[in-house]
Amino acid sequence: MGIGALLVERGLIDSSQLERAAVEQARTGERLDQSLVRLGFVRHEQVLAAIGEHFELPLVDLATLEVGDDVLRAIPPKVVFRQRCVPIGRRGGVLRVATANPFDSATFDQLRLLTGLAVELALADERDIAKFIRANYGVAGDTLEALSAEAGAPAAELSAIEGDEAEQAQEASVIRLVNDLLLEAVRERATDVHIEPYEHDLAIRYRIDGILSQAGVPATVSRFRNAIVSRLKIMANLNIAEKRKPQDGRIALRHRGEEYDLRVSIIPMLHGEGVVLRVLSKSAVAIGLDELGMPREVLSRWDELIGRPHGILLVTGPTGSGKSTTLYASLRRIVTDEIKAITVEDPVEYHVDGVNQIQVNHHVGLTFATGLRAILRHDPDIVMIGEIRDRETAEAAVQASLTGHLVFSTLHTNDAAGATTRLLDMGVEPFLVSSSVEGIMAQRLLRRLCTQCRRPHEPHAIELPPGLEWESGRPLYEAVGCRECRGTGYRGRVGIYELLTMTEPIRELVMTRANAGTLANAALAAGELNLLRDAAMEKVRSGMTTVPEALRVTKG
Repeated sequence: MGIGALLVERGLIDSSQLERAAVEQARTGERLDQSLVRLGFVRHEQVLAAIGEHFELPLVDLATLEVGDDVLRAIPPKVVFRQRCVPIGRRGGVLRVATANPFDSATFDQLRLLTGLAVELALADERDIAKFIRANYGVAGDTLEALSAEAGAPAAELSAIEGDEAEQAQEASVIRLVNDLLLEAVRERATDVHIEPYEHDLAIRYRIDGILSQAGVPATVSRFRNAIVSRLKIMANLNIAEKRKPQDGRIALRHRGEEYDLRVSIIPMLHGEGVVLRVLSKSAVAIGLDELGMPREVLSRWDELIGRPHGILLVTGPTGSGKSTTLYASLRRIVTDEIKAITVEDPVEYHVDGVNQIQVNHHVGLTFATGLRAILRHDPDIVMIGEIRDRETAEAAVQASLTGHLVFSTLHTNDAAGATTRLLDMGVEPFLVSSSVEGIMAQRLLRRLCTQCRRPHEPHAIELPPGLEWESGRPLYEAVGCRECRGTGYRGRVGIYELLTMTEPIRELVMTRANAGTLANAALAAGELNLLRDAAMEKVRSGMTTVPEALRVTKG
């Protein structure tokens, strides 16, 4: 009995749905049950339960299993990749194998002949099998296995592949290898992909939720380092022959209906070319201010600031702290048909409907400062400058605000109070800073606790940092780690915000060139500043994150 007949017999689908799925299967080449699930006729869990009951197979959770290397070696990797079944245990002359497709009896007969062992089947989720293969045999392991077989030579002889690099980069197997690496980054929600050449190996790492971790690619990937870099250059429309200078480009990627923009940076290093790809999801620009995690009181004050007719609003924080997302969300909140907004960015990260966006081009002299001066002649109401980096840009932003424009920009400072002293250090006059800046937002991103595995935790008093009030009996949470969060205990991130509103007493302190500490103390006393550390501790109390994570992000 096939899977379709089995599901009809159990009343999970009807014959007309089976016919539609069969037509779709013929079109796509996927398995019948995959077509049924994709069309929405049945849930994946229902299919798995029906198969398990029919074959009387136990359902195993691969994420909880620890399988030894001797068991993993029982089946050749190429068979694992091709048949999508994995060895999970061995007892005497019996090999236990997990599969998502027990209908394929020919495969299991082949395994018996290949291993010389009796095969005992267990049922596993197809997605779990894919994760198990990536974790134990490596990301893109099947592609690398095929490439190594095609090369047919020892690794030592293949440290630099012979032949024309452009041709190699266009080979189907290399294209598939690079696609596998990029799609794995997207699946794991990576924000950056790092490809780092060393003398004897190639390190590939993903930055997930702000933390770098190994991609889990087999060591054989080092043999194809030149082909990987060449393929990325072709995808980004870069010069494949240039290996002496840094190059920057972009790659458009589409996965499951969602579009991604990959910013590519290639730099020559000692043992080859290093590559970093910044992964930008085009859906991220659709996030509204209400979804960023701002407390109600901070959001209310920020709403009042972005509704002002003129002045400078600054968002500060280190690279990757979500500054651009906050600015784009603010623009989307206030831009209407009656308001014209123009941005100058380096580079333009996201495209925003209704906003005129300009890309900085240093080769032709289009900098932040020159771009800002030019766009003021285009009669904008709102101007956004990607970053204030120097005195020229800072003074241009001040002049724009003083001539009736609302100016958004970013600065690299550790806290909100430090932004005014940073502008003064750039050489902007104190009276210009005090009269133009209306508000400063400092922000960071905290990793969210994984809701699938977080565990209540009653801390000892010595574990509690200053500023964290905790009532006994009201648990805090600690990270554990599970399949959903890749064993880290965290999944996703949430913003924390420190907003300083400029008042007359604060402006007077700026005029006297008061330091950041003095400004912060005065603002706190007046109720015009909330601190990042306090915002982080509030997320701890609400169960969103942990004490160690809050301290990691807000230290210093």
